[in-house]
Amino acid sequence: MKIAEAPGWVTLFKAFAAQAMGLAFAITLAWMSPALFHGAWRLAVVQGVAAALWSSAFRQPYWWMPIHLLFLPMAIAMLALQLSPGLYLLIALLLALVFWGTVKGDVPLFLSSTAVADAVAAIVERENAGMFADLGAGIGSVAVPLAERRAMAVDAWECAPLPWLITAWRCRRLPNATARRASLWGCNLAYYEVVFAFLSPAVMAELSGKVRREMRPGSLFISSSFPIPDWEPESIVGIEDRRKTKLFCYRV
Repeated sequence: MKIAEAPGWVTLFKAFAAQAMGLAFAITLAWMSPALFHGAWRLAVVQGVAAALWSSAFRQPYWWMPIHLLFLPMAIAMLALQLSPGLYLLIALLLALVFWGTVKGDVPLFLSSTAVADAVAAIVERENAGMFADLGAGIGSVAVPLAERRAMAVDAWECAPLPWLITAWRCRRLPNATARRASLWGCNLAYYEVVFAFLSPAVMAELSGKVRREMRPGSLFISSSFPIPDWEPESIVGIEDRRKTKLFCYRV
């Protein structure tokens, strides 16, 4: 789930710069008004807010803002709890396995609801599709139920190790489903009659180009929640789930 705008080192540099400038602002404010900062918590909150604002100024993807906002407060909280150093390593490892590549500009994990899976299954049935792809499949919340319901080929594309492993485990008894651990950008969309994606607004313009270049005429692309700019959808399906999800359906 790659966003091509910024190489990995640029994203990391912006993240470190936002944190450093947030810390510098908080320390300066504490030096100018020491009465306002009797404990570390106020300093951490100010640093987090400043870092998040700098992140926005650096035009980092929007999911970096809560990371910057919570980084220092969470670090102080964990230090106060005097947790084992091994726990820090375990948490870092789990985060890396789930959000693999996010620091390089990739899209983080988004999960689809059961209602979305039901709606996609209905669309696929109307299309009478024989091959289906889920781009950025996560833990298979759409791909697996679809493969269970219909005798069609379902490919779940996911590059993050832990979500892919969960999807692969869920697909183990489904001969028509394949969990592919690879970037969606390496997927050849020409094989599929219907392609589904729940990604991010940041990648929709680039993904639009890939869809138009590779998908065959008459095939259908479904984008969950985020429309493709400058492309009128054939239909919009409203979902009665917690997020009031909309499925934007584009006929190639």
